[in-house]
Amino acid sequence: MSALDTLPAEERLVVTTVRDFVDEQVKPVVRELEHSDTYPDALIEGMKELGVFGLAVPEEFGGTPVSTSCYVLVTEELARGWMSLAGAMGGHTVVAKLLVHYGTAAQRSHWLPRMATGEVRATMALTEPEGGSDLQALRTVARRDGDAYVVDGAKTWITNSRRSQLIALLCKTDPAAEPRHRGISVLLAEHGPGLTVSRDLPKLGYKGVESCELSFDGLRVPADALLGGIEGRGFGQMMKGLETGRLQVAARALGVGRAAFEDALRYAQERESFGVPIWQHQSIGNYLADMATSLSAARQLTLHAAREADAGRRVDMEAGMAKLFASETAMRITLDAVRIHGGHGYSTEFDVERYFRDAPLMIVGEGTNEIQRNVIARQLVARGGLDA
Repeated sequence: MSALDTLPAEERLVVTTVRDFVDEQVKPVVRELEHSDTYPDALIEGMKELGVFGLAVPEEFGGTPVSTSCYVLVTEELARGWMSLAGAMGGHTVVAKLLVHYGTAAQRSHWLPRMATGEVRATMALTEPEGGSDLQALRTVARRDGDAYVVDGAKTWITNSRRSQLIALLCKTDPAAEPRHRGISVLLAEHGPGLTVSRDLPKLGYKGVESCELSFDGLRVPADALLGGIEGRGFGQMMKGLETGRLQVAARALGVGRAAFEDALRYAQERESFGVPIWQHQSIGNYLADMATSLSAARQLTLHAAREADAGRRVDMEAGMAKLFASETAMRITLDAVRIHGGHGYSTEFDVERYFRDAPLMIVGEGTNEIQRNVIARQLVARGGLDA
């Protein structure tokens, strides 16, 4: 039974529709867009038409909500075509879920209908130049001034920040709070005077979509843009949101790994050496066997975490495991795909070099894998081990 077969019929249709979109509209143009580092306007419009940006938005706000398992498989399909497309909807989905779970009624009604259609696209702003994965050490401060917060600070590696209309900004509303996380809040910020998107950061891979530095110098954010309306809850809110974010990164890794495996399998059947297709040589056959096995295991681990999330259980450990294993798997598979292609694997005329450049992002993005191991170890101790 395939992963798709476990979904209800309407969700299978969602996944297959996205799969067809990838095969018919993404794959024919992706190499040119990626190598020229061109923003994929037409593909983003296609994603809007498919309803991809509304997959976490309730029907009452115009969305088409799906299970986390379906969302994972949709993300995998997009990343199979071009990992950057999955990135274009990743943070957006996390912000939508933050609004659904923690937003006030006014915040939900204001943002979610336009987010469902993709008219408004959202992103998260967490990472800072000096902070990295230590989010509690953030220095961006929002000080209350009458009916607004005044924001000063900086963020970096913020994907979609130039083209997104809504930024879920993690900041300190009480810098003196102890413990530190009690002084952290999320503001639903918009572009305006006092916010500068200073530059698009150059990247090894993950082309097309922008990742930028943001500078805040007196940006005024209305007080009613405080997520949930109560200060000091932002760290916990964002940690819950990152459960979805890490599952999304795991699914991106599945898509990149699957694309590399499929290309390698096809090439190994077409390419001959010493009079036989190269897959018949034991070393190449072993690569393919290991690639398929680890990819299947990564998908099952990711879907397990997705099902646990849909059951309403805490999944920081499960999402961390999925992100850790899937991203490391994608890195190995993409390297092995280059090996199987030989000299062609180093050529920009073949897609495996792109997969190899995209794969490292999943290892360091949404919390490095070293952080994931810390999360997993703490939860193992807290839970008394693994459930049987």
